[in-house]
Amino acid sequence: MSLHIEIAQERNVLVVRLKGELDHHTADAVRVRMEDALESSDVSHIILSLKELSFMDSSGLGVILGRYKQVTARGGKMVVCDVNPAVHRLLELSGLFKILSIQDSESQALSSLEEVS
Repeated sequence: MSLHIEIAQERNVLVVRLKGELDHHTADAVRVRMEDALESSDVSHIILSLKELSFMDSSGLGVILGRYKQVTARGGKMVVCDVNPAVHRLLELSGLFKILSIQDSESQALSSLEEVS
């Protein structure tokens, strides 16, 4: 299985939607696309929608943590939304929910960031 990456900008928020499998085969592509999108725009925050992400391994965790560091260095926040149970468990076990905000949907994630801005 491969990975489809969709990146959009909503006001000052980069919305990244992942569909498929985020693993050591696809992690580099996600990292590069997200880094490029962050550097080429003046977004402050990231919403990572994992609604259609069927699998993620530690490589995916590394990509998420790296982009979290990148956006917080700019004074922004990262919100994860629409997480399926298997990926949710991995994020929970990794401890990322201690630093990342989680919301049920993209609209809730966007609303939570509007309260911060």
